[in-house]
Amino acid sequence: MQLIDQHTKKIMEGCKERARDAGLSFADETLEYVVTNRDMLELSPKVMIPTLYDYWVHDVEVLKGKGRYELYPHNPYETVINTRPAISFYNDNNPDWLNVMIFYHVLAHVDFFQNNQFFRHTWEYDLAGQALADKRLIARLRSEKGRWVDYVIEFARGVDNLVDYFGELSQLDRPPATHLTRRRDYYFDVFLQAVKKVKTAEYIREIERYNDCQNKYDELADDTFFSDVAEKYPEFETMFHKYLEVLEPARLDVLQFLLEYSPFLNRDENKWMKSVIDIVRKTSVYFQPQIRTKIMNEGWASYWHETLFLRDERIKGHEADFARIHAGVTSMPRVGLNPYALGMRLFQHIEEGAGRGKYTHDYHKLADAWQREKYDAATGKGPEFIFHLREHMADFLFLNTFVDQEFVNRHRLFVTGKRLNRQRMVWEYYVKSRNADEYRQMLLELLYHPPSIAIDRQKSDGGTLSLVHRFEGKPLVQEFIAGTMLGIEFLWGGRVQLETSEVTLPPPQEGWAPAEKKEGIQWQRVVYTMEGRKLRKENLQ
Repeated sequence: MQLIDQHTKKIMEGCKERARDAGLSFADETLEYVVTNRDMLELSPKVMIPTLYDYWVHDVEVLKGKGRYELYPHNPYETVINTRPAISFYNDNNPDWLNVMIFYHVLAHVDFFQNNQFFRHTWEYDLAGQALADKRLIARLRSEKGRWVDYVIEFARGVDNLVDYFGELSQLDRPPATHLTRRRDYYFDVFLQAVKKVKTAEYIREIERYNDCQNKYDELADDTFFSDVAEKYPEFETMFHKYLEVLEPARLDVLQFLLEYSPFLNRDENKWMKSVIDIVRKTSVYFQPQIRTKIMNEGWASYWHETLFLRDERIKGHEADFARIHAGVTSMPRVGLNPYALGMRLFQHIEEGAGRGKYTHDYHKLADAWQREKYDAATGKGPEFIFHLREHMADFLFLNTFVDQEFVNRHRLFVTGKRLNRQRMVWEYYVKSRNADEYRQMLLELLYHPPSIAIDRQKSDGGTLSLVHRFEGKPLVQEFIAGTMLGIEFLWGGRVQLETSEVTLPPPQEGWAPAEKKEGIQWQRVVYTMEGRKLRKENLQ
């Protein structure tokens, strides 16, 4: 692995200028490396982060990748990672014209990383540097603790999909709570309204008095204001301190709760495990937005490599080569999902619709199909609209909002069904539906959506950790329950319970009766208990 030469770097800098002129925004510094296919195979299991900590699963994935490559040799075009500066990797046999196309694709990825709000917790974070420090820490712990380090990594990775990613994002928009802000919130939100139940006029006068104190006394405003409150309501301070004692505790995900409250991890001889778990959790949180924006991210990059390369004079003489490679990357499969193709075409569809004013109230008032087809307000806001989406949306909102019947009809999309041909004894795929609602639902079911599992603090006493699965119509994968709960039991140091929902069979009927109506799926709430490395299941009434 080595940096690209100066000739290729000059091509990249030229692509940066053209990309910025088109509206893309990214940091000046980037690093580009030339790698072999062997390098790609070895880096892929580590999400292309060379400094990521070593783990046995990475070695297994390398061996699997080498086996696949021997059967199906191929050349990956590029890979880019969201670091500071952004790092991208390229195959060592790309011609200049292909590098131009690939550079545009990479720069659009970098633009997405550095402007999409779902990545904002990564904007001031150098993952490559932090990962190197984490790798060295784990290597040192392995030399001291041996195989126990890998046990902790294994158990922590078993639940690293349950991290509170959106909770992390929300903290960036919320100033940290202090004693002062809690006092102010309690006074206006609880004390005046719920305790004293003052009239609206008096409540507004208190707000005006607080604002006057802010204007007159600046840093002493809160002290001045609450000194007057103490004279008017002597019981306020006592009630406020009681409120703090029963204040709702912070919302913690499973790994955070273990780090904070696990009796086993908080023993002096086991505190080193907390460093390992924290590394696994931070790494998972960092990569959460890439999983949740796969279609948008790849669609955005494909949209721009097509748009910018077609304008670039360096395409001359390579139009057929570009068409072949571009079609291979962005062709819409009849069955299955290609995120590059779907995302690119949806961005193009949205840009055209926004330019014609189709996302306005006037358009949605139209009921006539012919009028809708011919509608064109010529707003010219198509590019501005897709840049706004690039900044504020992830895959779920993107698909749920903009995959409409017009888009499905335009690209002749459909939902496939599967049935058994009993004459030939083969499975057949058929067009099940061309309805946009059903096609959209199919896409949403393919998105990353980990289970929502919370800590029941009221039941988590007496050495028991109680987990509650918020059921959303999809059961947990049963084959993973035992191993995952075994790991949690180890990290907790005691009994672990998991409440979830499973399919239950209807009671058998006596005699024979024709099935007039197919019974719907029935769900039974159950509790799994892991204690002493033994798992048992009980039904809840």
